[in-house]
Amino acid sequence: EIILVDDGSEDQTSSISKEVASRLNADIKVLHHQEHHGKGFAVKTGIKISKGDFVMFADSGNCIPYSDALVGKSLIASGVCDIANGSRKLKESTINRSHSVLRKIISKAIRKILIWWIGLPNHFTDTQCGFKIYKGDVARELYGECIKKGFLFDVEIIMRGIKKGYQIQEFPVHWTADLDSRLSPFKHFVGIIRELFELKNILRSI
Repeated sequence: EIILVDDGSEDQTSSISKEVASRLNADIKVLHHQEHHGKGFAVKTGIKISKGDFVMFADSGNCIPYSDALVGKSLIASGVCDIANGSRKLKESTINRSHSVLRKIISKAIRKILIWWIGLPNHFTDTQCGFKIYKGDVARELYGECIKKGFLFDVEIIMRGIKKGYQIQEFPVHWTADLDSRLSPFKHFVGIIRELFELKNILRSI
């Protein structure tokens, strides 16, 4: 089952994807938001209509080979965890091309804020890696409750999972930075700080 969510892009992503899907003998759904809502909203849209015993979401930049999903799936299937999160920060991970030094510094600062301000357990090394696998029912439950539409939805899902007693395990990945990424932590820093305050209020209510 493949679900592609186009979150209000102005190019031909949706029309081309639908054309390709019509030619392939596979279960492919293409969803298009007329307006841009945010990454968290897009991921939630796709996961809510998923049907599988396992659910994975992956960013569209093709930064991590899909074969890496087998590692996370095996952790769940063997009972090690309910949620398997890819991490670029584990020593076993392979980094083929990294982000800029400035982006690394800002990412480290955000992680420290998440630990101090939000209460994120410090053993989580990479909350923002766009490659995560879940038990299907767990994914649909958590994303059905998710409120954050933007950058920090990953953290909300992790904190909700911890609150419900689900086991979360990170696993190493092979990663190549997407040079065409639209996310700039420096440019969007003010928005990220605003999201942190919003997330703090959300977590107080769960």
